[in-house]
Amino acid sequence: MIKPKTARLRTARLGREDRVATILAAARTVIAEHGYENALLADVAARADVVEGTIYRYFESKRDLFIHVAEVWFEEILGEHDPARSVMGTLNRLRFLIWRELSIIRQEPALTRFVLMELRPDPAYRSLRLYELNRKFTSAITTVLQEAIDSGEFRSGVPIQLIRDMIFGGIEHQTWAYLRNEGDFSVDNSAEHLSEVIYRGMVALQTQNDDLAVAIRLERVADRLEALAEIKK
Repeated sequence: MIKPKTARLRTARLGREDRVATILAAARTVIAEHGYENALLADVAARADVVEGTIYRYFESKRDLFIHVAEVWFEEILGEHDPARSVMGTLNRLRFLIWRELSIIRQEPALTRFVLMELRPDPAYRSLRLYELNRKFTSAITTVLQEAIDSGEFRSGVPIQLIRDMIFGGIEHQTWAYLRNEGDFSVDNSAEHLSEVIYRGMVALQTQNDDLAVAIRLERVADRLEALAEIKK
C-alpha cells in the first residue's frame, strides 16, 4: 500500500530528536505486543512511518534500539514525584514501594523481561547507562531501610544490600511465572506479604515487643466485644 504523500512529507520534516522519539515510541509498542524475541525492526519502521534503514541511522542494532527504549522507560519512572515521602511509617513505605515495583512489572511485562532476561545476564550490563538508572530506582528502598536503621527501628548488623536483594529477589520470584506467561500474581497480596516478612525480620526487639503488646491488647478487646455480643443474644 502506497503511503499518502502528505504523510511521507510530514515524516520527512521531523528533526533528529523528534524522529528518534517517534522510533522509540513505535519500538515500545512493538515490544509490548510481540516481546523482544519476536519484535521486528520492519514492524517498528512501519509504525514510525520510516524505512527500516532509517532506524540504523540512529541505532546500531535491534538490541541497541530496545536498550534505549528501556532507558526512556526508567527515566519516566524516575521523573515521577516520589509519593513514598508522603507515606508515614517504615512498614507502610516499604509496602508502598514494593507495591509500586510490582505494579510497574504488571504494566510493562515485555520490557521487564527484556531487562531481566536479556540484559542483566550480559557481562556488559554494568557498563550500560540502564544499570545506573536501575541503581537510582532501587535507591528509594535502600533509603527507607537506612533511615529505619539510623533511627533504631531496624536492628543494625545486616547489610542493607542484602536486605535490598531479598526484597527484589522476592519480587522477581513472585512475578517470574507471570513474566513467562505461565501464571499470575496479586500486586496487593505480594506487596503485603513481602513487606511484612522484611519488616518483622528487621524490626528491633523493643519495637517487636511493643507491637506484640498492642496485638495482645487488641485481641483482648476483641474477646470482650465478642463476649458482650453473646450476652446480648
